[in-house]
Amino acid sequence: MSIYKDFNIVGDDSLGSSDIVTNVKDVVSSGMWANNAGTITTFFTSSTQYTNTGDYYMDLYSANPQSDSAAQPQFSIAYAHLQGSGSLGAIGVDGNRHSAAIYNQLSNVLLGPNEKQFTFAGSGTNIRPKYVYAISIARQQLREKMDPGNWELHLSGSGSGSADTGHPSGLIKLIDDSGATSNPEMNQGGRVFNVVSGSIAGGAAVTKTAAASQPGGSYGLFYPDLGMIILNGPILNASASLGFDAEATPTGSTNLRSNVDGNNNIKFSAAIHSGSKFQARREEVITSQHYFCRVPNREFNFSSNPTFATGSNGTLTIPTFYKNPKTFITQVGLYNDNNELLAIAKLSKPLLKSYSREAIIKVKLDF
Repeated sequence: MSIYKDFNIVGDDSLGSSDIVTNVKDVVSSGMWANNAGTITTFFTSSTQYTNTGDYYMDLYSANPQSDSAAQPQFSIAYAHLQGSGSLGAIGVDGNRHSAAIYNQLSNVLLGPNEKQFTFAGSGTNIRPKYVYAISIARQQLREKMDPGNWELHLSGSGSGSADTGHPSGLIKLIDDSGATSNPEMNQGGRVFNVVSGSIAGGAAVTKTAAASQPGGSYGLFYPDLGMIILNGPILNASASLGFDAEATPTGSTNLRSNVDGNNNIKFSAAIHSGSKFQARREEVITSQHYFCRVPNREFNFSSNPTFATGSNGTLTIPTFYKNPKTFITQVGLYNDNNELLAIAKLSKPLLKSYSREAIIKVKLDF
């Protein structure tokens, strides 16, 4: 009767068969949002969070945090201006210039050491705008990275739309152009794709207006490895007119006045609420280790369970087990060299074992 059985470990340079296969990597794609949902259609904000940090950024939820204590932020949004316009404060004037602080933080994370301003694809007056809107996916939702070509965001403002969007209500549908290139740009923020108008509703990304063809400049930049989307402020105003106050009353476009709280985060949040759709998937690499537990016919046919044999003379409790014992394997334990139990794998159902039966049980560890 075998109690422990050593694995046969063969080096990489050997042609023999090894019982352990290490460093197996699989790419897994799943829904980005809470409970692995692929789409959010209703959005909520927290009054507590907005009171504390709302001048800098706003958290958006898929469930109401006021009534659901388990609700967690799904992503954050922020308005950023290179010179601080649209927020309180100026040179010689009290105020934190929140929009400038956010812009500096974004540029420090996403741009190179010699870059101070975001530059978007295309041509025109808005390829280097002074203000942008940012979306940052919550860490617990992102896990490793966003799945390029598998997200779609709808934005709707108070405007009448424009000829390039084809949406008279001011609704724009944004995706990335990862399907249009096999050699993405790389910078300090990792891979970078353009944000363009289009849809993935048919199962594949369909671009409506390419980044280089968007009048005035592209819609934005997408950083899948960081889970961030930077949107071109002037282009959004031209296409969707981000203009709502807290009561969803049209108020015009982004407020760019100096030393004024423009409530631009609220306007952007309202555009997301009105668009009623953020579809996204995440991508992560799962590293696995496979253990092949080989059970020969002459091993593991007896049990140390006290009901297997009588305690007085060791006679088998079931007479038919004489010269033909049977056991049922229900779990496999993995031990270190000191015979210390490290992990237990449970079988979905008991596996019959006898002299006439062999088995190979594969144990998979993901990490």
